[in-house]
Amino acid sequence: MKKHILLFIGFCFLLHPSLKAQEKEDESSYVKENYDKEEVYIPMRDGTRLYTAIYTPKEEGKHPIMMQRTCYSIAPYGADQYKRSLGPSKYLMEDKFIFVYQDVRGRWMSEGKFTNMTPNIPGNKHKKEADESSDTFDTIEWLLKHLKGKTNGKVGQWGISYPGFYTAAALPDAHPALKASSPQAPIGDFFFDDFHHNGAYLQSYTAAYPVFGYQTDGPTKESWYNEAFARMRTANAIDGYDYHLEMGPLKNITEKLHFDNEFWEQTVEHPNYDEFWQKRSIIPHLDDIDHAVMVVGGWYDAEDLYGPLNIYKTIEKTSPDAYNTIVFGPWSHGDWARERGIQAVNHIYFGDSLSTFYQTEIERTFFNHFLRDGKGKPNLPEAYMFDTGLKEWQKFDVWPPQIPKNTLGFAKNGKLLINDEGSNEDEFTYVSDPAKPVPYTSFTESLTFTPRPYMTDDQRHAGRRPDVLVWESDPLEEQLTLAGEIAAKLKVAISSTDADFIVKIIDVYPGDHENYEHNPENIKMGNYQQLVRAEVFRGRFRDSFADPKPFVPNEEDEVEIALQDILHTFKKGHKVMVQIHSTWFPYIDRNPQKYVENIYKAEAEDFIKATITVKGDSKIEIGELETTPQSLQLEMDK
Repeated sequence: MKKHILLFIGFCFLLHPSLKAQEKEDESSYVKENYDKEEVYIPMRDGTRLYTAIYTPKEEGKHPIMMQRTCYSIAPYGADQYKRSLGPSKYLMEDKFIFVYQDVRGRWMSEGKFTNMTPNIPGNKHKKEADESSDTFDTIEWLLKHLKGKTNGKVGQWGISYPGFYTAAALPDAHPALKASSPQAPIGDFFFDDFHHNGAYLQSYTAAYPVFGYQTDGPTKESWYNEAFARMRTANAIDGYDYHLEMGPLKNITEKLHFDNEFWEQTVEHPNYDEFWQKRSIIPHLDDIDHAVMVVGGWYDAEDLYGPLNIYKTIEKTSPDAYNTIVFGPWSHGDWARERGIQAVNHIYFGDSLSTFYQTEIERTFFNHFLRDGKGKPNLPEAYMFDTGLKEWQKFDVWPPQIPKNTLGFAKNGKLLINDEGSNEDEFTYVSDPAKPVPYTSFTESLTFTPRPYMTDDQRHAGRRPDVLVWESDPLEEQLTLAGEIAAKLKVAISSTDADFIVKIIDVYPGDHENYEHNPENIKMGNYQQLVRAEVFRGRFRDSFADPKPFVPNEEDEVEIALQDILHTFKKGHKVMVQIHSTWFPYIDRNPQKYVENIYKAEAEDFIKATITVKGDSKIEIGELETTPQSLQLEMDK
């Protein structure tokens, strides 16, 4: 047993391809033999200089440029220090692009001040103020001159997670030479991605704040947030559930951990979807996109599901003439960028070499087509989506797909209705106690930033609790495909003035289902309750994310929840299950259930039990919806 568990974002981040740069890397013989490297400072329009590494193929000819801008360091630093690999995959590295990596403002070796999710400033060519779009524009302009004679004048960009945001942020007012962009697991809006889900704080992200909440004193090759990480060390943090429960209200995080953290202070002072968060969303600025875009995501991305889906849909709506495609596979955050042989998320096996298929048949095709001599459109579908139940790729001409909408309804005795609705006369009640919150996972985890396995975890641990409502269908006589958007339309009454609502859609395996070879012997797939899709909603935001309001105790109200999209076929003999509850800890912070103006400042005595009633005519709709509850609320909040 480890004596010290570090509540440390780096453990998970080092698995991320854009963050491997922070490791001390060995020289790659292939890269060094095939590429020349130079490091330069590129001046922006306001005089700030951004540190940039350029890897140019030694092979003669004019090559396209592939660029990534990141807040996670472009190390190793030094013209004689080479990355182990270049680009989004080894296949594109072998295809010989000019690869460009850049530290964004205020990070690592670049000058300036760092801003989380830099607000977009419309317009580009003549504006004097800088944003991520102008910084990308200015970088491309400089590169084209500097690399004249070495490049064919076409530029592509990619990035995963935060670098995915920088890729998306360069789409508005893009440089004419930018021909292909691939935002991958991009952050779209910090009120719905990463640090929040529908306004609820992801307590698992407590460990991330040191990375994003401190400014540097100037360009540096060394991390500057280690002292903040040291505060999180504990000799007894074997169980993250216990650690966070003992931490108490979020105000204790302010006092004990993040008392000097700029981004935490901003989070605490802006608990609602006010101008601070709204102006940091890139999504409203994605109009008139004039070059090819391929958005990539993972169905089991615990960090960024909202971003890729909504970035793709927004471009489809605002820029119908743009080449805009979407790819979703059975991956966790960024896993398409690495190949482990078998593709599994927690206990669920999805197939072999799926990342290699994506890298060779989809990503390689996209970039080579648009950055070399490709004309027209590449041989790719509009939407390349993986059915997580059938475990096979599907191609669609439009997403969400135009297939019949399905409805899940709730009946007595725990019976889930398929394409039928329950009765308002039926009521289902549970008592939610924030002192004993429902765990988000079936197994004990230590302090973990962004837990990933839970997204396909067995849900029997939750369904056995009295504070979790459960409905289950009969075994299916024929397969059922749920595809597209999801809206849970709940009619509720609560005894207090606030509550959260977690809605889960679950695939229940038959008792004789075969076991998977990659699992430990004690994991049996018979009767396994696989989480397929789930989301949390903070009830105070039911009418507006910007203007929350309390519930009237014991008065019926409506809470409509937008879950993220789905493509899952429930096979014959399987059952469909829905669970509803009000705590999901410590993945999500605890709602006091007594309405307070700011949950980040709530006192221990504010946390109270609440009796939650869900009416029988509540329902879940899945398919091509006219509007989602979330989109309606965002329109109201503008």
